[in-house]
Amino acid sequence: MKRSPQAVLLVLSGTGLLHISLFTDLYLRYVKEWMRPMLIASGVLLLLLGVADAWSHRRPGPHRDEGERGAHEDHDGHRHDHSGVPRAAWLLLLPALSMLFYAPPTLGSYTASRQTSKPVVRQDDFEPLPAASPLPLTLGDFTSRVRQDREQAVEGRSVQMTGFVTPGERGEGWDLTRLLINCCSADAQAVKVRIHGSEAPPADTWVTVVGTWHADGTLGTSSAAVALDARTVSKVDRPTNWYMDALPSPLPR
Repeated sequence: MKRSPQAVLLVLSGTGLLHISLFTDLYLRYVKEWMRPMLIASGVLLLLLGVADAWSHRRPGPHRDEGERGAHEDHDGHRHDHSGVPRAAWLLLLPALSMLFYAPPTLGSYTASRQTSKPVVRQDDFEPLPAASPLPLTLGDFTSRVRQDREQAVEGRSVQMTGFVTPGERGEGWDLTRLLINCCSADAQAVKVRIHGSEAPPADTWVTVVGTWHADGTLGTSSAAVALDARTVSKVDRPTNWYMDALPSPLPR
């Protein structure tokens, strides 16, 4: 690969990074929001390197003729051309073009179905729950309260949670799911709540479920089922930042 294609690849890669991080929110499909400034800085750097590389090889100078560019003679007088780059570098063209023209879909039920639910972080104290009904909760908060809250504050409460649909194994039931990432989509972990009393919507559909804790096991202990008896299941729009365990938006009345 000659210098001109090398510069093109740098420019395309930089433009692609700027496209997904500066002008759209597509970067949220790959990394967390706090990494946006680093993606923008990387895109600008690649763009500048590409432009500088292209400019440097347009300038006239000594020893720029075709016979001498990128070549030297060894001790035997043989000429070797070192102006190229390994052919594998062409593989950079694919992610560069994908960032510009086709963004891969987000992780979803396919990934979540192959994971167990994220372990509950140990928590000793819980804040009192507000009196709202239905009570909006994140999937993680619901899981922690079901398994660890000795006050059993969720018992009999109507709760509301939002996530996407993950079909159960062998078609047995379904889970309300969120995928959480620490840094990027490669380290995604699933948080799941099993839903009872409602037919499963299509996989990856985003829904808000209103219901009560499915009484199975002893509430406030590790034996309690992380499950909900659904009263209503409403389809909602997918959130912009889907790799977060966020509170549900209020349902329209």
